[in-house]
Amino acid sequence: MKRLSIVLTGIIPGIFLGLFLWLVQKITAIKVYTLLMNVDYIPVLKEWNMHGLTEFLLHLVVSVILVCVLYTIFKKWEMQYSVLPYIIANTIIGLLLYGTTALSSRTPDLIDLTAIFYWLVGHALYGVVVGMLFRFLGRPTL
Repeated sequence: MKRLSIVLTGIIPGIFLGLFLWLVQKITAIKVYTLLMNVDYIPVLKEWNMHGLTEFLLHLVVSVILVCVLYTIFKKWEMQYSVLPYIIANTIIGLLLYGTTALSSRTPDLIDLTAIFYWLVGHALYGVVVGMLFRFLGRPTL
């Protein structure tokens, strides 16, 4: 059950982030969900013609891996059950990943401040969900 909790702590926020950015894109036409699913900058993956569900599953795999890495890092400083480190880390990760938008013609412009805002809000909220899940689901086993 403990291993399942770490997987769920990656999947649930990953679904949340995907739904949040999908809704933002549907409402505003700003391609932040497209950016989340974008693999144009990854040499092997950009050649594949992936179905949307496959892209989303890849996003969830990355989410689970990221959560495991952050949990392990924060555990060294005994911060693994605090919400704030996950908010800060995921906002920084979101900021760094936003730069990949320059590598695709399908995603927002690099200086689209509204897209940057929604992107960072989504990643900060992802951090909130991760931190809250660790706090309430208990201690995972890695």
